[in-house]
Amino acid sequence: MLTRLQSLPRDSRDTLFLLAVIAWVLLPQVANLPWWCSALAAGMLLWRGRLALNAGPLPGRWWLLGLLAVAIGATLLTHRTLLGRDAGVTMIVMLLALKTLELRARRDAFVIFFLGFFTMLTNFFYSQSLLTAISMLLGLLGLLTALVNAHMPVGKPPLRQAAKTAGWMALLGAPMMVVLFLLFPRLAPLWGIPSDAMTGRSGLSATMQVGTIASLALDGSIAMRIRFQGAPPPQRELYFRGPVLSGFDGREWRPAGAGYSTRFRLPAELSVQGPPIRYEVTLEPTSRPWLFVLEAASASPVLPRYQTRMNAELQWLTDRPIADVVRYQAESYPGFRHGPLLRVPGLQEFVELPSGFNPRTLALAAEMRADPRYAPGGTPALVEAALERLRTGGYTYTLEPGVYGANTADEFWFDRKQGFCEHIASAFVVLMRAMNVPARIVTGYQGGEVNSVDGLWTVRQSDAHAWTEVWLAGQGWQRVDPTTAVAPGRTGAFQPLIAPAGVVGQALRTFNPRLAVQLRATWEAINNRWNQWVLNYTEGKQLDLLKNIGFDSPSWEDLSYVLLGIIVLVSLAGASWAWWERVQHDPWLRLLAGARKRLARAGIASNAATPPRQLALQVLRKRGKQGQALHDWLMQLETQRYSPASGNLAQLKKQYHQLGPIHPISANANEVKTVPIKAQDDGQTSV
Repeated sequence: MLTRLQSLPRDSRDTLFLLAVIAWVLLPQVANLPWWCSALAAGMLLWRGRLALNAGPLPGRWWLLGLLAVAIGATLLTHRTLLGRDAGVTMIVMLLALKTLELRARRDAFVIFFLGFFTMLTNFFYSQSLLTAISMLLGLLGLLTALVNAHMPVGKPPLRQAAKTAGWMALLGAPMMVVLFLLFPRLAPLWGIPSDAMTGRSGLSATMQVGTIASLALDGSIAMRIRFQGAPPPQRELYFRGPVLSGFDGREWRPAGAGYSTRFRLPAELSVQGPPIRYEVTLEPTSRPWLFVLEAASASPVLPRYQTRMNAELQWLTDRPIADVVRYQAESYPGFRHGPLLRVPGLQEFVELPSGFNPRTLALAAEMRADPRYAPGGTPALVEAALERLRTGGYTYTLEPGVYGANTADEFWFDRKQGFCEHIASAFVVLMRAMNVPARIVTGYQGGEVNSVDGLWTVRQSDAHAWTEVWLAGQGWQRVDPTTAVAPGRTGAFQPLIAPAGVVGQALRTFNPRLAVQLRATWEAINNRWNQWVLNYTEGKQLDLLKNIGFDSPSWEDLSYVLLGIIVLVSLAGASWAWWERVQHDPWLRLLAGARKRLARAGIASNAATPPRQLALQVLRKRGKQGQALHDWLMQLETQRYSPASGNLAQLKKQYHQLGPIHPISANANEVKTVPIKAQDDGQTSV
């Protein structure tokens, strides 16, 4: 196969290379495109590749018009429009694939090149990750190689040569790219990629059905990274608070006020004590207006360009969804108390349960309240009794508890006796409410792991967790995590359930588990640097950069002046380089031009297209043995041009000056004037 590819005509070889580059650019889009678009684009690229291999004729105009009509119709059916991000990307991909089917001339190739550049940029509409950037950099080099190759002369120059030229072009352009990245003003909405707030992302939801958080345990993607100032707290205290769920309809838990009425809205009444924990959070996009902080943060997290507020359930919210990677500083107090100390009417909604659900749990609650062993201890005794039942009743912590029916609490307490954190928390809150104890569910993240490379605390989607809060007289809301009663390792030594790995991951774990962990930590540390230095390079950091170079109070005008000054300096440097190149020109051509002018003064005429070999023959014909030395020198000059290893150009120049004067031929063929011609400056060299 390789021999056949090497023996192909240049047009076929170049076409196949261009098709391979286009396929590489389109590959990351497969997850974002409709299935029919990916299949149709792949079919057209394969069709064009087969035509290139077999030197077959390209399809006619009617074929192209038919495929275009199919692409437009399918786009309208899928997206209901031809406008917008998703529909636009689909059409761009289709047009690029279609254009390959009419690749006949260089003009068509140029259209494909620039469509390819634009399609490459559309990958960043969906992901700005380091992996995407690396793959698109390779695509850029591939397109530049194809573009350079299209400008190369006839023949069959190796692609390696075009790739080398393309690499040098990219390398020479890199400094200006860095300058523009650092200094080009980031002014919305002209800067950045608009985020689609309707695009779903993995992560916690505003509601919870029994079994939904278990699905997140299969997602190993990073939710956030934390850098603690000083020693981090123990893992068992790493509760990152998210939505608080109070309303229950028998199947789904919802936040307070979501779909049901609240007669009394309880204030947060947060009071903190003890030293705070200070830390910095790098939060991945969630498309939710939630800031996850350790319990409990009394002061607003420091988040530029966002307005924040804390609701009555101690959850911190922003004024708009988090659609990009953000970084904020926060301060939390492990010692805190919140909620009313005395039983108030507003607590009544936290004991309400829907009628007709979980009759056996209700009976168990009545039995426990009537048990004289728990009466003296009051509510704390009832809470401890429920936890003791979880510890000793044969309950297990699992990712696959099966599908629960309508009475989820009954099935957990009496039938299955197994579940994930939300099964346990939901059943526990139902039991507490049935005993007239105010209780609610808190969702968020618990635990995490330290990255051994950069020392940051990494919290993944698989660390999503649900725990409970129970109201106690004189103490307010108190955290109770019933999962610890079933699986103490989940929040103590932190031994989470490990989702099945892929083929590569499983092979690495089997071959060398330590290497697999180290490779993942290294990659995540590098990706975090990308997030911090590139994706999180904001306008504030631009102004900080100006401060570092001497500006007292930098502004956008200062930033523009610095950028303009650099552009002017680079332009002057480029103009100087071009002038120097023009003056220097090609030393071989400069030497030949000087010899040609010197011979013209001696009566041997030539023009710019006359090669050294022809000049040498004229010298020998007109001057005989007297011109033998000059003849030999001209032949050496021609040989050196096409075989630089055969002679040194500087040595040839030295020999040229040693040839002596060239006497002009007189009008009388039998006389030769002996007037020497002085070496003159011809504007290019002294000969």
